[in-house]
This record gives sequence, structure tokens and C-alpha cells, in this order.
Amino acid sequence: MSELASAYPTSGGIYWWASKLGGAKAGFYTGWLNLIGLLAVTASIGYFAAVFLNTLITDISSSYAASFMGGDYLKQQFALFVLIMALVTVINIFGGHLLAIINNVSVWWHVFGAAAIVGILIFAPTNHQTLKWMYTTQINNSGFGSSTTTFWLYVLPLGFLLTQYTITGFDASAHLSEETHGAHMASARGIWQSIFYSAIGGYLLLMALLYAATNTNYINSFDPKVNPYGGGSAIAILFTALGDGAFFKLILVITTAGQIFCVNASLTSCSRMMYAFSRDGAVPGGKLWKKVNKHRVPLNAVFVSSIIGIIITIPALWKTSSGAPTAFYAIVSVAVIGLYLAFMIPIYLRWKMAGNFTPGQWTLGSKYRWMNIVAVVEILIISVYFVLPFTPTGIPWRKDFNWTAVNYAPILTFGTLIVLWIWWHLSVKNWFKGPIRNIDEP
Repeated sequence: MSELASAYPTSGGIYWWASKLGGAKAGFYTGWLNLIGLLAVTASIGYFAAVFLNTLITDISSSYAASFMGGDYLKQQFALFVLIMALVTVINIFGGHLLAIINNVSVWWHVFGAAAIVGILIFAPTNHQTLKWMYTTQINNSGFGSSTTTFWLYVLPLGFLLTQYTITGFDASAHLSEETHGAHMASARGIWQSIFYSAIGGYLLLMALLYAATNTNYINSFDPKVNPYGGGSAIAILFTALGDGAFFKLILVITTAGQIFCVNASLTSCSRMMYAFSRDGAVPGGKLWKKVNKHRVPLNAVFVSSIIGIIITIPALWKTSSGAPTAFYAIVSVAVIGLYLAFMIPIYLRWKMAGNFTPGQWTLGSKYRWMNIVAVVEILIISVYFVLPFTPTGIPWRKDFNWTAVNYAPILTFGTLIVLWIWWHLSVKNWFKGPIRNIDEP
């Protein structure tokens, strides 16, 4: 994708690449998959930030926990989620200069914040796990059985969901390329460096969490009377390792603020994608979403992206029988499937073009021959896994089936694609020509 960003640095990013490499039809489906993914990832980051913020406020104020929204933690989280979405919407409408400042602060906040969390988890707890436990113990909280085969072939791949989810925002470099000097190189570097450094930092952070996860009975309990933070959650690990003291609160502040920075950047990417796609006539009501103010900020696109994110997260208000945040996982699945399928299309098309592709200043050389195929296969595999049920109660033909446990990712994602397929064949193919303009050379 860095190679593609270097060759085609434009606000439409992935959608523009697919249109250039595969024509209007490829661009249409790529654009919509990307937009669906960006809407979902913005919502999911905002919601998880609300979960952490709600925990922090509850830990500080017992009266808040008992009185706000009737003491219902799901309603509390959703109310905070709406407030966070409103906050980042306001921030986004102020334009590039403010966003640039916030993004610069965000970079260092994540670097020093992650380092602080790792340091606290290493030195503050009195007990730690062994390296053998960290690298060999298998824990299956899914309810799908305890066999080794089930763990390796079903539970572990489902566990990749959050990993794939966290490695999605790198395409922001492409979406902001029209607002970037020297985009042919800067966008490409932004993509590969964000993935590389995030992978290293994320791995160290995960190892620190496992190192501190000593009270596994508490951490893995889905009984809110035992573990009010949710079974298997990072917050449960932090509480059991650090107690209810200053370090626990400090980490909640660091992580909550970090996630708000992330949802702010995600809304920026989403609104820029909606603007670029609307500019080319592919979004209903596009005349509204492509309007920009004097600072060239697509205000209407920012507002509608935020509102849609809130709407698709409404199922999080319903409790599940298991206590697992199924609605959150479903939104994450929509985000991952939408974004990665959008990534896959131009990656495949670039491989298909082979020597006919004209690279930019940043290029893979001949390595694209195997790298692109590996990427395509991996995306196809995870897309199948992430539409499957997260728990047995989400399987329709089971006696204990419960609608609140359903992974609605396939309904939302593929339902939208069916509508788009019908729209394409009835109307769009007759007038949609792909991107209507190119950016000026930097």
C-alpha cells in the first residue's frame, strides 16, 4: 500500500487506486468497502474510549456510578460515547492547523504513554507471570469447547480480530495526502512506518499486560459480581495487578486520552473519504457531503460520519447473556472486513498489472510478486473468520440462541454490498466514471 500511495497520492486513497488500476467498477466497490470500514472503525474506537472513560469516572466517583443514567453502565457508556463523538466532531471542523497540532501531540502521547504503561506493569505489581505461562498457556473463554483443535482453528483466529483492528488507521496517510507536502514520499513513509512502529510498541504492551495478568480467575470471569470490568478485558488485568490506586487511574487516563486522539484522527480520515467519494458522485446526497468551508474542511461529511457512527453502535445498549461485548466486536468486525477488503482490491490489481504498473518514488521492486499474494490470501481468510459467531449463543439453530449475542457484521456488511450490487447494475454503471479529477503534482 505504501507503493500505491507513492504512485497515486490523493484524498480518495484506496478508492482512487482501485479506480486507476481496475476501472470504475473496482473503484466503486472499493470506495464503499473503505467508507463502511471507516464509519465502523470510528464508531468502535469512540465506544471503547467511552468504556475506559466510564470506568475512570466510576472509579473516582461512586455517586456517578449509582446515579448517572440510572446506574446502568451500558447507558452510561453510550452517553459518554455520544459526548466523545460530539467532541471530535467539533475538533474536526476547525480545520487542518488544529488537527495538525492535535496529531503531533497524539504521536508523542502514544509513545510516552505506552512506555509509561509498560514500565508501570513491569515495576509496580508485586507478582508477575512466568515467561512459560505467557508463551504456552491457552485460555478459551469462547464457549466453543476446550479441545486443542478448536483453540487453534477457531478461537485463536478469532483472537486476531482486535490485532487486525488496531492495524487499520495507517491509510490515514493516504486520505490526507492532498493536504501533505511531498505526498509521493511522505504518504508512503507514513503507511509503512505507522505499521512497523505500532507492531513493535503493541507487542511490548501486550507482553507487559500478560506479564501482569496473575489473577486469571478474576480476569476471565464474566460474572459482573466478580469482575465488573468484563471477562478477559485489559481493565481487569490492570485492576488485579495494580489495585484501585494512583497507577490504575493514571493508566486509565493515558489510555482514554489516547483513544480519543485515535477517534479524532479516524473521523478525519472517514470524512475525507466521504468527501472524495461524494465529489465523484458515488454517495447519495453527495452534493451535501462534498461541500467544504473556507478552510477546505468538509463540514457536512464530518457531521454525517459522526452521526452514522452513533447510529450503528446503538445495539451496544442491549446486554448479552454471556456478558461479552458482542455488539462492540460486531462493529469491529465490520470495520476490519470493510477496510481490509478495500485494501485487498488495489493490492490484487497492482499484482495483476505486473510490469504495466508505473511506480512512484517509493517502490517494492520485484518483491510485490509474493508480498501482494500473501496479503490477499490473509485478508480472504480473516474476512471469513470475522463473520462467524463469537459465542455459541450467537448460532441461530441452537436452543440457547440469543439475538443479543449475534455477530451482525455479515448482516451489515454483506447486506450493504447486496444493495450496492443492485444499485450498480440498475443505475450506477450507466453514469459513474470513477474519480473525476487528479490532484496536482506536488
